[in-house]
Amino acid sequence: MDEVVGRTWRFTEVAGVPLDDGPERAHPALTFSGDGQVYGTGGVNRLRGTWSFAPDGGDADPDGPAPDDADLGRPAPADPGGVEPDDPAPGTRTGTLTFGPMVTTLMAGTPEHMARERAVLDLLAHPVRATVADGALVLVDGEGRVSRLLPAPAEESV
Repeated sequence: MDEVVGRTWRFTEVAGVPLDDGPERAHPALTFSGDGQVYGTGGVNRLRGTWSFAPDGGDADPDGPAPDDADLGRPAPADPGGVEPDDPAPGTRTGTLTFGPMVTTLMAGTPEHMARERAVLDLLAHPVRATVADGALVLVDGEGRVSRLLPAPAEESV
């Protein structure tokens, strides 16, 4: 997932729910650093944690294979409408993205923004299927819900 490192990725959809065009500061975003750290915002609070990626057909952890859905104690995700085809397009990277514990600030926001942030934090609490294709980072949770992120403009990236 080298293509996500050093860039800020803004959510355009969280768990199947498209985001509205609300205030800029209310848009969840993640920045992945090359040292395994991730930071950003859930839309209200700042967040920070760790991330790791185990590509399909390879191991992020040399001590063993990447966990599949059965190993994680959850059912295989439903088909997310072509997000994860049997034969991915050339240049497509698919695998399991796992986030470590997240710490956040403790500010309050509108009920709508807090619900959106809760959905983002719930997504980051469990391993997800991740695909980088066509300039988008697509995350599919264990229930088959799709979250999409697009690169933020260069001035917003680190």
